[in-house]
Amino acid sequence: MKMRKLFYLLLILPILFVYTGCSKDENPTEPAKINEAQVLIEYLEANGNYLNTANPAIITAEDVRALQLSNPSKLYIIDVRAAADFTGKGYIQGAVNVTLGNLVTHIKGINTANYDRIVIACYSGQTSGYATALLRLLGYNNVYSLKFGMSSWNSQVATSWNTGIGNNFTNLVTTNYPKAAAGNLPTLNTGKTTGKDILEARISTLLASANPFGDISITWSTLTSSLSNYYIVNYWIANHYALGHLPGAIQYTPKVDLALSASLKTLPTDKTVVVYCYTGQTSAQTAAILKVMGYDAKSLSFGVNIMAYDWMGTNGLTQWKQTECKEYPFVK
Repeated sequence: MKMRKLFYLLLILPILFVYTGCSKDENPTEPAKINEAQVLIEYLEANGNYLNTANPAIITAEDVRALQLSNPSKLYIIDVRAAADFTGKGYIQGAVNVTLGNLVTHIKGINTANYDRIVIACYSGQTSGYATALLRLLGYNNVYSLKFGMSSWNSQVATSWNTGIGNNFTNLVTTNYPKAAAGNLPTLNTGKTTGKDILEARISTLLASANPFGDISITWSTLTSSLSNYYIVNYWIANHYALGHLPGAIQYTPKVDLALSASLKTLPTDKTVVVYCYTGQTSAQTAAILKVMGYDAKSLSFGVNIMAYDWMGTNGLTQWKQTECKEYPFVK
């Protein structure tokens, strides 16, 4: 009897092993899903933390001209304006015309270590700010945005700032609006697992858009027509915020608040975040970085200069002035 039981046991065991093996093959253990936004932001903060250190990286026309005259071989200029304006209106001597979509490919093709300054030029300093922020995140720490764009180089080359000022919305308030409660980070699904790979995938996706900068730009009229539809970030120091700001705008201190250890998580993931500054140049770089992180972020074009220009002057805040245009020589 015992022998018979042993026989049946030996007969059943191989079948059990086969079944168990098939079950494991058919139901493999799935890897734990990572929080890509968390991984990405921690990577950015551990590798330069550009958003909270050097942002915005801006260079004046005077400094570009000085380097152009003293040591031109150390200067590399990328002009991201439309090709028709680059060739038709003129450009800074030595500049190369590159579309935003080809920006990363282009810069990978040059030896950036050969240059003291790689300057990105556009019309007003806002699109170039967007481009500069993306390249800075990728580790190109000698890239700078031309302050006020080609409008600061020569009045014949670009006139964006002539129409970028105005008193279109002067209903500023002094109410102190609190930040939202801290919540979750955005959801990213690049399929990558390292901060570096997630970053590269996000930037590649953004630049593949038909209008990369247009995706983060918002006009004063669109914003002010429905202020409550947006989470508005006043990216000024507290003393300037106290002078006046858009109704509902919440003050975030530059280089302090938009960090994981501070108030980054108070930005909502279910509402468009509009960042504004004085001229739109800082907010363009800031919104670009937030967009990379996964936020639905936008920059207010031309900042408060286009809404309350006279008020800005009265309070000693940064304005575009015609004296910013240096009338330097250009190639046409």
